[in-house]
Amino acid sequence: MKAKREYRDRADVEVAVLDALVDRNDDGMTVFELRSHVDVGIDELETALANLKEDGLIDANAADQRTLITPDDRVIPDPEEEADEPSFVDRVIERLPL
Repeated sequence: MKAKREYRDRADVEVAVLDALVDRNDDGMTVFELRSHVDVGIDELETALANLKEDGLIDANAADQRTLITPDDRVIPDPEEEADEPSFVDRVIERLPL
């Protein structure tokens, strides 16, 4: 699952972080888990996390001696809305004369 469309006009690293967090919304992710999913250097990741936190798009919570990062609820798409939206491939297929 990906973050809502209105949050996808950010830097690529920030969008990748939001997408990874939305995929693991219930569990949250540590910085190390995020780094393995986003595949960027720690400095870039820290900058992206700082920007997202400043804008209120992520939350960081300490639990069981580790910090878990979760997306804000407004970033998570509604599954019903996403199901109604056609994908890029669906739109191309509609235009092809088959």
